[in-house]
Parts: sequence; structure tokens; C-alpha cells
Amino acid sequence: MAKRTSDFFVERLKTWGVTRIYGYPGDGINGVLGALQRAERAGEGIEFIQVRHEEMAAFMAVAHAKFTGEMGVCLSTGGPGATHLITGLYDAKLDHMPVLAIVGQAEATIRGATYQQEINLDRMFADVADFVQEAAAPAQVRHLVDRGVRIAKARNGVTALILPKDIQDETWQEPARAHGFTRCGPGYTRPRVIPHEADLAAAAAVLNAGRKVAILIGAGARGAADEVVAIAERLGGGVAKALLGKDVLPDDLPFVTGAIGLLGTKPSSDMMEQCDTLLMIGTGFPWAEYLPADGQARAVQIDIDPAMLGLRYPVEVNLHGDAAETLRALLPLVTHKTDRDWQAGIVDGVRDWYETIDARAKASANPVNPQRVVWEMSPRLPDDAIVTSDSGSCANWYARDYRVKKGQRASLSGGLASMGAAVPYAIAAKFAHPDRPVVALVGDGAMQMNNLAEMITVQKYWRRWADPRLIVCVFNNRDLNEVTWEQRVMEGNPRFESSQDLPDVPYAQFAELIGLTGIHVDDPEQLGTAWDRALAADRPVILEVRTDPEVAPLPPHITLEQAKAFMSAMAKGDSGAGAVLADTARQLLGEILPGRTGRD
Repeated sequence: MAKRTSDFFVERLKTWGVTRIYGYPGDGINGVLGALQRAERAGEGIEFIQVRHEEMAAFMAVAHAKFTGEMGVCLSTGGPGATHLITGLYDAKLDHMPVLAIVGQAEATIRGATYQQEINLDRMFADVADFVQEAAAPAQVRHLVDRGVRIAKARNGVTALILPKDIQDETWQEPARAHGFTRCGPGYTRPRVIPHEADLAAAAAVLNAGRKVAILIGAGARGAADEVVAIAERLGGGVAKALLGKDVLPDDLPFVTGAIGLLGTKPSSDMMEQCDTLLMIGTGFPWAEYLPADGQARAVQIDIDPAMLGLRYPVEVNLHGDAAETLRALLPLVTHKTDRDWQAGIVDGVRDWYETIDARAKASANPVNPQRVVWEMSPRLPDDAIVTSDSGSCANWYARDYRVKKGQRASLSGGLASMGAAVPYAIAAKFAHPDRPVVALVGDGAMQMNNLAEMITVQKYWRRWADPRLIVCVFNNRDLNEVTWEQRVMEGNPRFESSQDLPDVPYAQFAELIGLTGIHVDDPEQLGTAWDRALAADRPVILEVRTDPEVAPLPPHITLEQAKAFMSAMAKGDSGAGAVLADTARQLLGEILPGRTGRD
């Protein structure tokens, strides 16, 4: 039988090193699915993982890229299947992850006829994708695959390849050696990118002149952990971590101040307020108000993407280069600072901070303090664990109470901050690393939105994993908690029950219903035992914890405006005012009144 275009397409993906595709079937992509089936029967297949929803497939492709360094791949039919992909693809775009989306389309012969499920997908994907093309002939497919994959890998971005239904099933035709054709080949290796010597010298001069050096790292510093430690020790500085860079350095290094920003720590905030020099490495941290004031600090930035240079802070020396390579070239030019008072103060601040959050985690709540959920988890995790978090209030506890160990990996939807990413991220982590334990931290809002359905995907595949441990920890507070606090603190409005109340769902019972393990906790003294049991389970677990929605996800410092807005919300008849005022108002006042602390 003559080779079909879809067979060539699958072969070409295999040539590019694709080993796994996350997706959901549909008639618009059946030609490619048939080719995947034929390749599988021939022993040359690409693993296809059937998810419950195409958005989740895109999130899994992003997580595959994050946890392997490879390009992630997702697949959908056209029409609604394609529109479902878009959120996950924006997650890839904003977090600079290489992802290929394979998308079906109505037949080329009826394009423009307002046919069923016919959408102008190339226009729809135009903003999210670095490369998007719809195939019009079999001979075109070769260069679409080669160029699209190369661009996704080189630019750390999204490629969308759209294949009309009839083109998939047409006989494959090699492009001719003739006018009107192009002949291409696969292959891409990332280059070694290092700034010019003069720029390195200029950067070293700025860093050497500084007395109080602050370093901010993001996901772009992941391959440069040793170099970051070396330059921090040489400069006598502290290192703050943007949320996507949480797992770049372990939190047991005494000069690592932890997360920065709204979800960040007090030592990170204090360091940025007091530094005279800032070194940013591989980070697009968005909240510029948490960086030094204009004119306060001289700054150097390193990034592989020149579009990110000088974007958040007026940088004096911009270094376009790979983080590890650039730091290795920069280190010999940086002098060792003998004055260690600045770094010693940072170390003291970090130690005091951990005492503070330990006390906060152990504070009483109704019934369980959500901070304690992560505080109890953190020391129990094996050194090779992978942790994912959803957006929402659980991300606060992930950012502050989870102390990363060397060897652990962690991530979440960063730039997009999308709800619903934690469980698909965790599933992709298990497929990428089936011998490692994985934990997903999820709010009940995200669990109800789409993550509960993906537990069926877990049930379908978990027996394939060498280590069956996948723990989905649900913070069940019956509230869309992050938005509730934004209503209170940012808008000065009381909690709006109509928008914030969530149905009470028995998540642990659902796990048992589909053959997984369910654990329910409503007593803080049972948390440690519950985590031990979950980490010892012989199958995936939903650990459901009844958490208190009135424990505030406080920023590292409270402004007077925020305090006023909060008190205004309480005065307007907030339904949780009594419980909130008992603890949160005291902490707020302790932040803004001289001589008071949150522990007074």
C-alpha cells in the first residue's frame, strides 16, 4: 500500500526525536492517529497518551518540556478540539517552552465554505505560535515539520501545524527538485551563546563596585546552579528566586532568600529594598514593583532571549547569552568581596523568616491551617520528588512553605498563572520520570474546573509507572480563596458569596470510587501521618484536606493602602470578618505599625 502523508508525518516526528504525544481523538485528525497506530504495530511508534480534555493535553506538553528539556507535543482534532488547546499553548508561550501542536482541520476542498468545525485556525493560533501553517499539499508537509520543530526548539516557543483531513490521507509525495518546491532536512543543536568580552568586563565592573549585591534567578538559570552559587559566594550576595526558578537552588543554602513578589518572602523583599547592585539571571519576573527603586541599584542582566533584557528594570549592562556559559566567562573577572556583613545580614533574615513561617504554619485554624499542609509535606518528600502547584492560594504555600531540596524539581503555570495546570503537569512528570514520586498541590476550584476529570487519566495509566506514587493534595476550603482575598485587600470589597462559594465535593471518596487511594484530613494533628501514608501508598492518592479559607495569603510587606482596603472590606459586612479579624488584622497591623510584629 502506498505511503500516506500521515505516515510520513509520523516518521518525520520520530526522526526529530518525538517519543510521546498527549491528545484527544477526533475525525479531523484520524489520519494521523491511523499513522500512529500503524507505526506502533511496526514497532516504530510514538506513545500516545489519551487525556480527558485537549487543554490538559497542552498543559502536559508544557510540563514535558519543563521536566525533560525536550519539545512537548500535543494533538487535537479541528474545531472545538483546537480551540480547547489554546490556553495550554499560551502557558507554553509565556513560560518560553518548546511545544508542537498537531491540529486537524476540515478538508482542504471545502475550506472557505463555512463547513462543520471549519475554523480559520492559522489566524486563531497566530498570536500564540512562533510558527503556524496549514498544509495545502503533501509535498509541503516535509518542510512544515522540519521548519516548525526547528523554530519551536530554537525559540523556546510554540509551533502549530494544521493538517486538513484529506491531506492526511493523500499519497505521500516527496518534494520535487523543481521550481516551486523546497527540500529540507531535520536537525537542530542549540549554539553556545556568550556575550562579547567588553560587555563581560563592563558587567564585572558594575558587580565589583557593589557593596550590597542582590541576585534574582528564574527558570533560565536552571542549568547554571553551580555557577550561581559560585558568583553569590564571590560577591557576598543573596539569591532570590522567581517562582519559575524555585527549584534552581535548594532552600537549605543560607543565602537563598526564597521566592520574591506577592507570593514571596520578607528576606527577599528586604534584600531588594536595601541592595545597591542587582544581578538578574534567566528571569522574566513580572512584578517590577518588587525590584529596587529606579536609581537605587546598578544592574546587570543575563538572558538567552534578548527580548527579555532590560524589560523589568533599567539595566546598565545587558548580557545576551546562556546563563551557565555567561557566568563561567564572567566569574574570573569578578573579585572576591572580603566584607561579608551584607551577606551575614541576609543569612540572619532568612533564619528569622523560617522561624516566622514555622510559627504561622502551626497556628490554629478552622479546621486545618493551609500553610501547615505544605509545611508538613516539605521535610517528608524524597530527594528526587517532583512537585507541581496550581494557581490560587495554594501557590502561596507552595512558594513559601515548600523548602526545595537539591535534586527535587518543581513548577507551575508561571506567566499565564492558569488554574487547572497542577494535575496535568503532574501526569506529564510521571510519564517523563516514571521512577520518581510526584505531588500536585491543587485548590478545590481548579480541581472542580478540570483536574478531577484528569484523575481518570491517572487511573487509566498509573500501572505503567515504575513508582506508582502520584499524590494530588486538594485544599478543600469551599472557596475560590485567592480571588476572595483579592476582593478584600485590593478592591476593599467584602467576600462575594455568589462568585466565591464552591460546592463541597468528596474528593477522597472519588479517588476510592475509581480504584485509587483516598485520604481525608480535617484535624491538623493527622496531617503528618496522612502524608506518610500517602507517600507509602501502592497507587496514586487524593489527599483531601479541609483547610481554613480565612487564613490570609499575606504579601511579604503590607502597604497602608492594602490595610485600609482590607479593613474597609471587613466593615462592609464580610461573612468571614469575625474569623479573619481574630488573626489576619493583627498581622496586618503588625506590618504597618512601628514596634509591632506579626507575632506580637
